Amino acid sequence: MEVVSWVTKFIGGGGAGRKEFEEPFVPGETVRDVLEGLSRRYPELDAALWDASKRALGEHIEVMVNDAVLGVSHTLDSPLKAHDRITLLGQYMGG
Repeated sequence: MEVVSWVTKFIGGGGAGRKEFEEPFVPGETVRDVLEGLSRRYPELDAALWDASKRALGEHIEVMVNDAVLGVSHTLDSPLKAHDRITLLGQYMGG
């Protein structure tokens, strides 16, 4: 698991750079399963990651699996394989 940019502040980081850590999962668990487990441990991340319905991701954090954004090769309900890597990347907005 890798968390990048301002998203690190939701998991005990400084709000910049990157934080890498092992997030154990059983092969066959879905991307959603892993993210929900992470959200249970980090309530601030939960509020930032999910939309109000908790059925879909919010708009400001990009989720990537093996360096590809969701929707390219994985969805929230795709099963994960050993050595798959999830990255949470904060989007930057501005004009």
